[in-house]
Amino acid sequence: MKKWLAALMLGLLPAFALAASGDTPEVIVKNVSRDVLDVIKKNPNDPAAVRDQVGKKVEPLADYTRMTSLAVGRYWKSATPEQQQALSNEFRQMLIRTYLSALTIYKNAQVNVIGTRPGDSADEQSVRTEVSIPNQKPIPLEFYFEKAQAGWKVYDISVDGISFTVNNRNQFGAAIRQKGVDGLIKQLSDLNAAAKTNASAAK
Repeated sequence: MKKWLAALMLGLLPAFALAASGDTPEVIVKNVSRDVLDVIKKNPNDPAAVRDQVGKKVEPLADYTRMTSLAVGRYWKSATPEQQQALSNEFRQMLIRTYLSALTIYKNAQVNVIGTRPGDSADEQSVRTEVSIPNQKPIPLEFYFEKAQAGWKVYDISVDGISFTVNNRNQFGAAIRQKGVDGLIKQLSDLNAAAKTNASAAK
């Protein structure tokens, strides 16, 4: 359940760019959570409509390069710039792909903002929330932001204390040790391509 919840919340990232560049991380989470979950509720049986409505907003306000580097771990520095770009592209597609699958599960979720925490520097901050789902215990969810030149960007999310990027690190590391960086890129690419084929066949 937590895996799908993380995917659902990561799927909010493409809509974070809706927020004005001057908004605080807390305001961004409040506004985007409300808007995206509202879209989900209005289109309970139409994931394609959700995808289109959210996707048409603007480009994501998430640092996918940093997110991918955290997920890949120590192997990131040994990857070429081309490999790093390919990994970031496939990782981003993986998040969006998983998000679309999660939409069919968490249609009645509510995101309640609890507060914020300072990060390791003045340019980092996290927003603590709880996700309430009917008949289930609320699940702690924390968004980690960094302040870039273009404004605040999300670089990680933790679900019940478990980092999404760290959680993927073991799987990615195992794939790299067995097949190399190109092997991981191919693995992610194949999964993303298969998901697109299945989505097209289901229409």
